[in-house]
Amino acid sequence: MANDAITRHGQCHCGAVHFEVTLSDGFNSIRRCTCSYCRMRGAVVATVEMGGIRITQGENMLTRYRFHTGAAQHFFCSRCGIYTHHQRRSDQNLYAVNVACLDGTSPFDFAEVPVTDGINHPNDTGHPARRAGTLRFIPAD
Repeated sequence: MANDAITRHGQCHCGAVHFEVTLSDGFNSIRRCTCSYCRMRGAVVATVEMGGIRITQGENMLTRYRFHTGAAQHFFCSRCGIYTHHQRRSDQNLYAVNVACLDGTSPFDFAEVPVTDGINHPNDTGHPARRAGTLRFIPAD
């Protein structure tokens, strides 16, 4: 496997929270999810391994949200409300970071984003994660 790791700086909308992430597989891991929370949030995320995210400013400004089993921890800025990252439910050693918070990155940079079936979560069904579809962005001419 080629080393596609990249390091990016990021922040929330108001700038109270700053962080640095190392994406061990670059943007190859981008995805969205259909679970009730992700569906409403609408973020495109990339996977970060444990230790691959470091809050460099404003850790005290982060608020944590948990629901359902409480295993996943979703973090957002308590001032501007922007979701920055979360610790995944399916693998507590992995985080997902909101790509829109990363410097020089937009969710619209990706023509296709895989969508994971979070409604039928592997921890609930006992089956492997299933792809629910693909989100496509087609820029206007």
